[in-house]
Amino acid sequence: MLNNFSNDPVFTPEQVLENRGRVAIFIDGSNLFYAALQLGIEIDYTKLLCRLTAGSRLLRSFFYTGVDRTNEKQQGFLLWMRRNGYRVIAKDLVQLPDGSKKANLDVEIAVDMMALVGSYETAVLVSGDGDLAYAVDAVSYRGARIEVVSLRSMTSDSLINVADRYIDLDNIKESIQKTPRQNYSYRPLSGIGLMDETEE
Repeated sequence: MLNNFSNDPVFTPEQVLENRGRVAIFIDGSNLFYAALQLGIEIDYTKLLCRLTAGSRLLRSFFYTGVDRTNEKQQGFLLWMRRNGYRVIAKDLVQLPDGSKKANLDVEIAVDMMALVGSYETAVLVSGDGDLAYAVDAVSYRGARIEVVSLRSMTSDSLINVADRYIDLDNIKESIQKTPRQNYSYRPLSGIGLMDETEE
């Protein structure tokens, strides 16, 4: 009888995903940027939102990033993000003694995850930062399911250990990367699935 156990699971992986309830997405922009560089891809943020939501009800999708107010290209990108399904939480970059610039948004991510507990059933954290493990653990004890999405080589074991599910970005890169096409333009989320075909 025990031999049949593995062939007859209580819940199939599909059923587990169906039962995600309301989903809240928390994206560490800097962490995702460096993961994409490692993978050699450019992220399509419309595809990313669809992949992370995976048919579940989206409560809200947060994107945390450091900003350089003088960088017009970055300002344009963040405006596009705000208009296409993301709540952008930005913080000015601080110059470090070695000349590099950084903005740490771990506290903002942790506070938002905790503040919204009860409004979502599943939290999707796109980050490999082990500093968030304590907050993730606290959220899970409040009854939320935790999915961590990040590049394995950039992910702390402590974060994976407190997650209910871990997804390696390397395994989903094909479904979230930009496809180089001529005359490609972003469509707002309301236009997903509606393909305009040019008549010849």
